[in-house]
Amino acid sequence: MSSIANPRRIEAPFTTRLVATGQPATVIAAVILGVLIISFRPFQPAGAELTGSGGDIVNQLGFGGLGALSLVALLTLTDRRVLLALISPWWLLLLGFLFLSILNTPAPSVTMRSAAFSLIGILSVAAVLTLPRDADAFSRVLAFAGFSILGLSYLGLVLVPEAAIHQAGEVEAQHAGLWRGVFTHKNIAGPVMASLSFVGIYLWRRGWHGAGALMFLLAMVFVVHTGSKTTAGTVPLAGLLVILPGLFGLRFLVPLLVATALAGTAVATLGIVFIEPVKELANHALPDLTYTGRTALWEFMGEMIARHPWRGYGFESFWLTELVLTSDQPFDRAWDIRGIVHGHNSYLDLAIAMGLPALAVAIVTFVIVPLRDYLRVPLFRENVFLADLFMMIVAFTLLNAFLESFFFRRADPVWMLFVMAVLGLRLTARFRVSGRTQR
Repeated sequence: MSSIANPRRIEAPFTTRLVATGQPATVIAAVILGVLIISFRPFQPAGAELTGSGGDIVNQLGFGGLGALSLVALLTLTDRRVLLALISPWWLLLLGFLFLSILNTPAPSVTMRSAAFSLIGILSVAAVLTLPRDADAFSRVLAFAGFSILGLSYLGLVLVPEAAIHQAGEVEAQHAGLWRGVFTHKNIAGPVMASLSFVGIYLWRRGWHGAGALMFLLAMVFVVHTGSKTTAGTVPLAGLLVILPGLFGLRFLVPLLVATALAGTAVATLGIVFIEPVKELANHALPDLTYTGRTALWEFMGEMIARHPWRGYGFESFWLTELVLTSDQPFDRAWDIRGIVHGHNSYLDLAIAMGLPALAVAIVTFVIVPLRDYLRVPLFRENVFLADLFMMIVAFTLLNAFLESFFFRRADPVWMLFVMAVLGLRLTARFRVSGRTQR
């Protein structure tokens, strides 16, 4: 019996020491982030959607298990002060609007199961942010997840090109030859790879020069091959908006510059549809400017929002309803709205689902609060580097949101990265980040 009891006395201190190092928490965070972005069904061109009823069983069980793992890790391995700091009244109010939009659907129970995936994603992101003990641990998490995504995506180009590259025989034949990697579409692959390029910059600034340079180059090459000129142009814009002012000691200008870029993009996109003077100017100067037919979608969405401005049409209860599927298709409309799954504008889609009051709260939660948090970040080296990373991702994804929809879109990788950046800014503004920055 003594031979059995002795190992037990040795095992307990070893386990305690191992947990104290933070290594298990770092491994768990890395796995969670990698799975969140890659999903349990990579290389699915048709899009193995996370549906609430009768959906893909692998995704349902997988993300359910990921949510359980995240919850257990948060309750057992995370500092309570850090965890409580994530709670924001604006987020709670926005989630309240989400719940009301679920009740405002024909089948709330089905929609609730669908919304659960988005909530599981937010919970998992919270675990990714709070489990690593310091900047070194978080860098390892980002490096592991980032190179896993890049490695699988590039490997897919060679081993399963029919899944990793858009094909001519698909519905969107015009995308033939464009890369999508492990993702369902190039419009997801592009923003994810753009965000990984920012991670590469962050790692380089921390002294991880080899890993940072390699990740940046691999990510940017992939961005170029997704064929998205908007993404390729927005990456340097977001980087310069955040990094450049800091080099000249003008870091306090970053929120103003980002806000100006967002306002300008709003006018240049939605403005040509909803602001009459801008619309007239665009028709005169750039009569063919439609953002690949998106302006037709936005006009239709504006008309629909005007009918139900306060409550919207319910969470994920608009585009595939009879109202849309049986609507008339004018001969001169650039895009047939029947059968699409979103309106290619995150802000309008949120208003369609939850109403204009929810959109106003979302703008505060997603734009104003992160910009304020950035200004409040203490000027410690690690805090500044991490806040810059998160702000680059926030700026890029908010700009991208004018052309694509991802707010509360289940476990969309772009939505996950955006939530990570918004909540990450909240934490870096409230706690000093420790780490051994290499020079």
